[in-house]
Amino acid sequence: MTQISIGRRKVGEGEPCYVIAEAGSNHNRDWDTALKLIDVAVDAGADAVKWQTYSAETMYSKKAPDFDHLKENTWELIKRIEMPREWHADLAKACADKGVHFLSTPFDLAAVEQLGKVGAPAFKIASFEINHLPLLRACAETGKPIILSTGMADLADIELALETIAKAGGKQVALLHCAIGYPPKFSNLHLRAMDTMRQAFSVPVGFSDHTLGIVSDIAAVARGANIVEKHYTLSRAMEGPDHPFALEPDELKDMVTAIRQTEQALGSPRKYRTADEEEFYHGARRSLVAHCAIAKGTVIEPSMLAVKRPGWGIHPKFFDVVVGRTARVDMEEDDIITWEMV
Repeated sequence: MTQISIGRRKVGEGEPCYVIAEAGSNHNRDWDTALKLIDVAVDAGADAVKWQTYSAETMYSKKAPDFDHLKENTWELIKRIEMPREWHADLAKACADKGVHFLSTPFDLAAVEQLGKVGAPAFKIASFEINHLPLLRACAETGKPIILSTGMADLADIELALETIAKAGGKQVALLHCAIGYPPKFSNLHLRAMDTMRQAFSVPVGFSDHTLGIVSDIAAVARGANIVEKHYTLSRAMEGPDHPFALEPDELKDMVTAIRQTEQALGSPRKYRTADEEEFYHGARRSLVAHCAIAKGTVIEPSMLAVKRPGWGIHPKFFDVVVGRTARVDMEEDDIITWEMV
């Protein structure tokens, strides 16, 4: 399947890149901040605003070791930044009112049910959850499209996840290539893997990005990404684990603009002269010109010809054909030579 449908928006081959503005936990549990994040995504031209629905109790064992990059107890951090689930309905309405899709990544079975009730048009599964098969089944059973991130996964992991989704009735799936790191090294991105995933599984493929800046996102679109997901924030100076590698509002807008310009630039695989090139084609290409005055009846010699602009005279490839012919009219120096003149 080369396309899926998220709401009324088709996503996949032949369609514009679907841009997911990843708000994640960057609301900092502040409702006004969450609303401002929606406004930023709308102003940037994103297709969707995505949040994350998790609870410390269902995500981590309290005995889980801490991650070096978080610099605090993992369980306590997750508990501190988890999004209040009573926000779901109001966030979904706020997104709908502003014309963007409301998405959130579920991390437990209750989240799947809750997001379904508020009308989330699709489920985005995080890379870390690709082996959470009960979660994949629950999402698939809703019949909604699934966007599956594949950071840290190999083809066997992806195949198992897709088989699980298919057996549970899931019919619309897109895959996102992803390099885990906050931020990851550019040398670890391997964007060519999107080609491999597309060939192996015949589904829409995109890129979930945690790098700084927008270079990798533009490269991914040039590589054929059907979806781009990118973290953003009101300010990287805000406190929280996802702010430091997120785009600020102007940068998110620049990314969406650059994606749309990249899509226009990719254009057609056909090599041809465009309408905008016509003036230059005739005015700035070269053709045969009289290098000196040539009297009517003169047999034309090589020294009498020059190759100059514009290009609406005889093509230079016929230089040797014109040599030896007789001038049918008087020519002045720099006259552009046409076939009627020889």
